[in-house]
Amino acid sequence: MIDWTTFGRVDADGTVYVKTAEGDRVVGSWQAGTPEEGLAHFARRFADLVTEVDLVEARLKSGAADASHSLSSVKRLRQQLDEAHAVGDLEGLAARLDRLAGLADEKAGEARAAREQARIEALARKTALVEEAEKIAAESTGWKTAGDRLKEILDEWKTIRGVDKKTDGELWKRFATARDGFTRRRGAHFATLDGQRKQAQTAKEELVKEAESLSESSEWAPTANRLKELMAEWKAAPRAAKEAEQRLWERFRAAQDAFFTRRSEVFSARDAEFKENLDRKQAILAEVEALDIDADPRGAQNKLRDAQAAWHDAGRVPRESAASLDRRWRAAEERIRVAMDSAWRKTTPQDNPLLQQMREQVAEAEQRLERARTAGDQRRIKEAEQALSSKRQFLALAEQAN
Repeated sequence: MIDWTTFGRVDADGTVYVKTAEGDRVVGSWQAGTPEEGLAHFARRFADLVTEVDLVEARLKSGAADASHSLSSVKRLRQQLDEAHAVGDLEGLAARLDRLAGLADEKAGEARAAREQARIEALARKTALVEEAEKIAAESTGWKTAGDRLKEILDEWKTIRGVDKKTDGELWKRFATARDGFTRRRGAHFATLDGQRKQAQTAKEELVKEAESLSESSEWAPTANRLKELMAEWKAAPRAAKEAEQRLWERFRAAQDAFFTRRSEVFSARDAEFKENLDRKQAILAEVEALDIDADPRGAQNKLRDAQAAWHDAGRVPRESAASLDRRWRAAEERIRVAMDSAWRKTTPQDNPLLQQMREQVAEAEQRLERARTAGDQRRIKEAEQALSSKRQFLALAEQAN
């Protein structure tokens, strides 16, 4: 594992820098702990970028990802590096992304060529199907055989992908025209009520197929609206033969019931989960509101930090309770913040945690200087002396201000 923290440093005032060929660049500020912790924090950000690059590279090389999408991801990551708030080998990662961009562009070109070849083949197949459908529509009198063949053509049509939208639309219009022409000739041939009922049955079969295809959907609102529209279309359609009508209606109704039953179960489970989350958050809030801030403001602040983590982990709550709960939470946080501000202003110089931290930093800088002198490393000695001088100056200013 590479120690990315070696590519950065933290100033005495908490400013975090990353080392580049053009010099150090500011990537953020760290006030929450030691400089080492700050460097580790920004190094983790860089490690996250490396992980994302690793994933893009692996998916690209395995062929699991679309090359164009991978190229977009590489370009996006490359642009982010210039402003990345992270500590690590940014230049090395940039060079790696540049190589990946070339690979992705090459694979994208190959994919485009493959799609173009597939488009040519798909166009030839659909054209042949259209010509066969037009011949059937114009010449065939074997109604059942021809009708079955047109259905087979339609099923095969649905499996063919890759034709551009405009050309596909034109071919579909020819096919639809041919199929409609065949249907009209067949209807004129029979010219009976039975023919009308069969047409009604066909229309309702399409409604049933769509309803059944939607029965397993999890897009609750759009699917519910579409099922209501299908019901309206069903009522407006002519009736099929009695037995067929009853059979299709049972399938249609079963498909609707399956969807709405699943939706009800999911909503009930979600409501129960949200209610449990609400109970947890109310309990957490009650503990925070009950804290004796005046007696122990710092202890209250520490407990608030723990409560904030628990609050975040508790999850979502019912919408109607969210606003009032958030208002109470913000009020509790503000009460503790105000108390801490007041306690801070009352702190003596000896007890001031900021001064204590700065004194500890001075002591650490003195130790680093001593180690450098022991090692006889002139460069480290010079750097340690400069760092110690800077920290002592900041400490002196802070003690005067306090």
